[in-house]
Amino acid sequence: MEIYSGKRLTVEKKVVTLPDGEKKELVIVHPGGAVAILPVEGDACYLIRQYRFAIDDYILEAPAGTIDEGEKPEETAYRELIEETGMKAERFIPKGWIYPSPGYTDERIWLFMAEGLSPSSEYRRDDDEFIEVLRVPLSALSGMIANGTIIDAKTICLVCRCFG
Repeated sequence: MEIYSGKRLTVEKKVVTLPDGEKKELVIVHPGGAVAILPVEGDACYLIRQYRFAIDDYILEAPAGTIDEGEKPEETAYRELIEETGMKAERFIPKGWIYPSPGYTDERIWLFMAEGLSPSSEYRRDDDEFIEVLRVPLSALSGMIANGTIIDAKTICLVCRCFG
């Protein structure tokens, strides 16, 4: 039974049968798909420092965004990179996908590394985004993950998939 439906998200209450045969009522969030992009240039990458209202704080993360209806993940990656960084890329290298939180949602995030960066004349940020673009040395990424500077799960997964 659908308990909420919005522009980009539905929430469903559903009776599921668990592996042991027990039935249980659960809530599943269906946000649709998303992408995350690690733009790489030489020995550095670009991350964004973005305000996230759900946690009422700024975090350091890879540019990312939701897939519009009918859009392919690669098209979303191209669009979101421009929207969040003002850069376009010549190449988007697929790095697979992840389930960021499968305990309550079926969301998939497709991961890409972007190369061949240049400024874009199509730059336009969404009016609810507060973003600062930062150039980060690739050599600093693992330390930033280890010391808690980077705490965003999709960004950690993306760094591991790119430089594992």
